[in-house]
Amino acid sequence: MNKNILITGAKGFIGQHLVLNLVKNKRKIIQIARNYGDLSKEKTWNKMPKANIVVHLASKTFIPDSWNNPLEFFNTNINSTILALEYCVKRKAKLILMSSYLYGNTKKIPTNEKVQVNIDNPYHLSKKICEDICKIYSKKYNLKITILRLFNTYGKMQKNSFLIPSIIHQIKNKKIIKVDNLSTKRDFLYIDDLIEAIVKSISLDKKFTILNIGSGKSYSVKEIVKIMQKIMKSNLKVKGKSPRPHEIFNTLADIKKAKKNLNWEPKWSLKQGLKNFIS
Repeated sequence: MNKNILITGAKGFIGQHLVLNLVKNKRKIIQIARNYGDLSKEKTWNKMPKANIVVHLASKTFIPDSWNNPLEFFNTNINSTILALEYCVKRKAKLILMSSYLYGNTKKIPTNEKVQVNIDNPYHLSKKICEDICKIYSKKYNLKITILRLFNTYGKMQKNSFLIPSIIHQIKNKKIIKVDNLSTKRDFLYIDDLIEAIVKSISLDKKFTILNIGSGKSYSVKEIVKIMQKIMKSNLKVKGKSPRPHEIFNTLADIKKAKKNLNWEPKWSLKQGLKNFIS
């Protein structure tokens, strides 16, 4: 319980929520944010304080940006993960890595961890490479590594470039609600449920495991807008665009493995999570 927990990306969306939770529960944490240095450079990791657990949240994540600058995504995400692994080897520390939905337009719905990975953008490719490197390090150096494949997460402090904060912003400003595509379906997990999964991963005693982290329920963008308009007492016009290139049409997490390994399951329904976020 007294182990030092080093958190990269501590000032990001997930990082801020995780820090609040761990501080509240009197855990010893080391917060690493951008002002600490470039995490894709070895000299930054060489000056890191000693920790027993590394929660590696820091990465570039916005899929449209990964098409505009794939090299930056590969350099940042892959290099920082290799250096996090090297740190863990030297310190004999455990690594918890935030990965992503990597299954593309799979026909296997709900999707479990055994479903074949299907990469369709540079961001997901960078995360898959990170996972593969983790597996090699775990085997060679006997490292304990837990990889969390996050489906869509939402909650307070998330940037307006993401779907749910964008819709809230548009409704508050009484604009026409513009979304990329109304028919796409997503598995949305409220941030508090994700944080609980990360916290439970800290004490998971497994050598190497990959876990899907989602709500286990899927909603279309049209359904989400409808629920949000009802909560916010709005009746604005909604305008959807054509699907983006490489669009994934449906995501739905099979979370049986996470439930079993972490003794965890989501507590927040979409409606409850949205109400809490909007308030």
